[in-house]
Amino acid sequence: MTQCTHASWVIAVTAAVAVLTTVSCTERGSAAQSTDAPPDCGAGQGMSGSRATANVATSEARQVESSPSIRSAAAPVVLRTLADIPMPGGTVRFDYQSLDDSAGRLYLSHMNAAQLTVFDTRSRQVITTVHGLPGLTGVLVVPELDRVYASVTGHHNVAVIDTKTFRVIATVGTIGFPDGIAYAANMRKVFVSDESGGGELVIDAQHDTAIGQIPVGGEAGNTIYDAASGCVLVAVQTRNQVIAIDPRSERVIGRYAFAGADHPHGLHVDVARRRLFIANQGNATLLEVDLRTMQVTSHQRVGDDPDVLALDPTWHRLYAASESGVVAVFDERGDTLVRAGRVTMPNAHTVAVSPRTHLVYIPLKNMGGRPVLRIMEATPPATSVR
Repeated sequence: MTQCTHASWVIAVTAAVAVLTTVSCTERGSAAQSTDAPPDCGAGQGMSGSRATANVATSEARQVESSPSIRSAAAPVVLRTLADIPMPGGTVRFDYQSLDDSAGRLYLSHMNAAQLTVFDTRSRQVITTVHGLPGLTGVLVVPELDRVYASVTGHHNVAVIDTKTFRVIATVGTIGFPDGIAYAANMRKVFVSDESGGGELVIDAQHDTAIGQIPVGGEAGNTIYDAASGCVLVAVQTRNQVIAIDPRSERVIGRYAFAGADHPHGLHVDVARRRLFIANQGNATLLEVDLRTMQVTSHQRVGDDPDVLALDPTWHRLYAASESGVVAVFDERGDTLVRAGRVTMPNAHTVAVSPRTHLVYIPLKNMGGRPVLRIMEATPPATSVR
């Protein structure tokens, strides 16, 4: 895929808000201007086709709530351990997880064990392990395709795994450091971020082949799909931005810089409430953004080096895991987040939650000399939470 041959960046900082000038690029995948307009890739009500690039504007952000550090006060108990299930592999790092709740299967990236662990959440047993995946980071199950997509950093590609046979049926692309993965269901395309700065890899999910690479202007952390707007959102951590990609045209259509963003990495979307959550590794904060206005509505402290976010949409509860071992818990209340509590466990930087059972899954690399999957029961939120 062709890449941009020329880019001009001028960054001015005013009142801690980044103002970006137009980025010019004539090739496929060219970058758009910074904008206040919400992402729109034609999936919402009354929308069709790809959105025209918005006018240049400062991405103003208002900081509505600033909570104290999670270390500053005692927090209520919101999670209690139900079971520690022994996991195969050595006492080494886990990374992303992906849950197929309807099938009762949890897919865990056991990164430094070079394997994908498939766990049955109903019987609470390991079903199988897929080996030969060195440096496995991102993992995403797509039930409608009977596929799991896995970012294999050691091979600089994406492994495609059949969920019926658990065999690797394809390896796709050449990518420096594949990380976060999103599936754009409206276009049947998979998007994979490159944390080494090489651009967003695009995969044709119908044929499991690479069809392009989109320059994003920096190192990308997590990548997610927003079903309401039809856009793919990417955290470009070295530019302190979140960008929106139109999966139809495979072009960047918007860049957003938010006050308080510092090395944004983890992303999650509450599609129903039109909220974007951003975990910032540079300053250990969580930003809540209203996707209808692109304004920051909450600014929260979390554990150092936050990574994976998980949302229970039925309880409106958000979990923010961090490399420091703190899992911060928030309830969506009205238009903002309310701190519900926290738990601390060694290297608890990845979390998954079932909206059906409300059980929380946290793999831990070394508990008593073995890796375990910790299953935790959540305390229900207050009845006033809506």
